[in-house]
Amino acid sequence: MPDWAGVNLPAQPPQGVYLGFDFGLKRIGWARGQTLTATATPGGILHSRDGVPDWPAITQLMDQWQPVALVVGLPFRLHDGSEQLTTQQARKFGQRLSGRMGKPVYFVPEQLSSKQAEAWIQRTGERTVPVDAAAAMIILETFLSQWNTP
Repeated sequence: MPDWAGVNLPAQPPQGVYLGFDFGLKRIGWARGQTLTATATPGGILHSRDGVPDWPAITQLMDQWQPVALVVGLPFRLHDGSEQLTTQQARKFGQRLSGRMGKPVYFVPEQLSSKQAEAWIQRTGERTVPVDAAAAMIILETFLSQWNTP
């Protein structure tokens, strides 16, 4: 398991379905995944207005997928790995998400997930998948893969 300073990882995650989020002030990408295969699938985009997430849409996702826990990507600066304003905003989103939905939220550090998502879209030909949703898939799979390594 990696040493991700300032990020909470459980010794063993709850088994089941997870939702992952790539937070943004205008758009929040989401994905769903599960622990059995440690894989995720891009879901779609949730819109934010002035940094305020569409909570009714998030509640609908929760009702539809019944996740055991949630994962939020924390963007750190590329050059030195330090926190930035968006790191704090993503952390605040995750804390509110946990409070509103009553589920554990795990944070995963991420850098360049959008670039990785663009490469995934090119490689797979999934041109209808929004980049933010593919980034959420990458974030969620990063989390899920921590316990399925040989």
